[in-house]
Amino acid sequence: MAHRALFVDDQDVILFAMREYFTSLGYEVECSSELDEAVGLIAAREYSLVIADLQLTGSRGTEGLDLVRAVRSKSQVTRVIMLTAYGSPEVEAEARRCGADAFLHKPQPLANIAWLAERLIEGPASVAASPAS
Repeated sequence: MAHRALFVDDQDVILFAMREYFTSLGYEVECSSELDEAVGLIAAREYSLVIADLQLTGSRGTEGLDLVRAVRSKSQVTRVIMLTAYGSPEVEAEARRCGADAFLHKPQPLANIAWLAERLIEGPASVAASPAS
């Protein structure tokens, strides 16, 4: 069975690249550029993976944290990766408190994101290995 993934980012080019790449890996992919739409999708469907940007409405936003909370209120098994160009140690700590499984800084090679996603979906023990090993 294919894993279902939701990608949430306000940049269409990022959504397009993620959709194309993860679809080629066999994922069923849905995308959203808005918090409310993404929360509605999470409420209506089960996802193996959610990858979300921190900022969905411009500078200094942290809507991605609200999305992480929405995922966690519905599912403890959905893996969540925050992907942002505006991270800080404080924001990463807050994302983890909200339930994010991983926090990555943009830009990231799609292969690295996919590797991490697979490890998270497989379980915590598989995250210990690095993509270079």
